[in-house]
Amino acid sequence: MGQVMPYKLLYHPDVLKEDLTLILTNIKNRIRRAIETRLGADPILAGQPLRESLKGHRRLRVGDWRIIYRIEMDTVIILKVGNRKDVYKEVFRRIRHKY
Repeated sequence: MGQVMPYKLLYHPDVLKEDLTLILTNIKNRIRRAIETRLGADPILAGQPLRESLKGHRRLRVGDWRIIYRIEMDTVIILKVGNRKDVYKEVFRRIRHKY
C-alpha cells in the first residue's frame, strides 16, 4: 500500500493576523497541532461538511473552537478559526478571497 501524501496547508492571512492572536497559547497550540496532524493528513475524514450557505466548506472541532476550511485539490485552505458561538457568521467575509 502506498504512502499517503500530506495536504498542503494554506492560511487566509487574517487567520494568522487576527484569529490566532486572540487565543490563549495552550489552546492555540492544540489548534495548530490539530491543523497540522489531522487536516494535513486527511481533511475529509477529520472534519464535518457544512451545509446551506457554507456548502463546500468543512469544519474541524477542537473543544469549543472551530476551524473552517475548504479543500481544493491537494490544498487545505484554512479560512477562519474561532469560538463556536460566532465563527460561522464571521467566516462569510473571507469566503470570497481567492489564493
